[in-house]
Amino acid sequence: MEKSNNNEKLTKVGINWYPGHMAKAKKQIAEDIKLVDIVIEILDSRIPLSSQNPDIAKVIQGKKKIIVLNKCDISDEKQNKLWVKYFENKGIPAVLTDSNSGKGIEDVIRQIEKIMAEELEKKAVKGRVGSKIKAMIIGIPNVGKSSFINRIAKKNSANVGNKPGVTKTKQWIRINEKIELLDTPGVLWPKFENNEIALNLAFTGTIKDEILENVEIAYYLIRFLINNYRKNLCERYKIEESYIENILSQDQMENENIYEIMLEIGRKRGAIVSGGNIDEEKTSRIIIDDFRNQKLGKITLELCKE
Repeated sequence: MEKSNNNEKLTKVGINWYPGHMAKAKKQIAEDIKLVDIVIEILDSRIPLSSQNPDIAKVIQGKKKIIVLNKCDISDEKQNKLWVKYFENKGIPAVLTDSNSGKGIEDVIRQIEKIMAEELEKKAVKGRVGSKIKAMIIGIPNVGKSSFINRIAKKNSANVGNKPGVTKTKQWIRINEKIELLDTPGVLWPKFENNEIALNLAFTGTIKDEILENVEIAYYLIRFLINNYRKNLCERYKIEESYIENILSQDQMENENIYEIMLEIGRKRGAIVSGGNIDEEKTSRIIIDDFRNQKLGKITLELCKE
């Protein structure tokens, strides 16, 4: 790993991943938005802002909306509360959910009915009694949208897979006697102008691991953890906090210090090759997998400042 030009290398990487089927899906969403009353936007509670598609935000502008902060079981509980408050301060109801356990699912249904109550009353006055609430669910790949749909519909309605964009066909799903849900494919946007957003999507596995090098992803993840979740890092890799303090106080560039800590993690985990050298790639894979498998604890990558 070249330790002096991490930002330059990251910028040069083609953070520009936009398969053709995603462009098609965006057009379909733009057409289907006319059919619905309300939008349910599924976000990854670890990266609430980075998991919002700015292109789709323009498409759904003007529609009633509810935010679902999914995967709340693996994000920082304190941050979860702050993010709910953040969106509510913007006038957007937000609900914490864990699609695996079903936590928060009924709260989402109640919020939809609450938001649409006035609209349904107006329709009833006009004689349109029993009108269904038409809701559209949107979310970028890997936010747990398909799992959420299966849970809220109490059946296996959506195709669930590891690859981004696995939900491919348009389908209406009956939630209850009042609500019908329109599923949409997970759509990313053409270019990530902000390196932080690209990294957050890489940390969570939303963009393919081939887009950015594992060593680069692990480097930036370790830097974030040192600054924000140092205790989690030390506990996982049996490293003393005093050791990290000593490394960071060395008279050398920050990226060299972070890199040295990465190598220590590799040493601790036995990622050693001939000659006693540390296997960078194996070390990086260990760090990334540990984060994605929640072995580093409950972590939020985007910290709410408000």
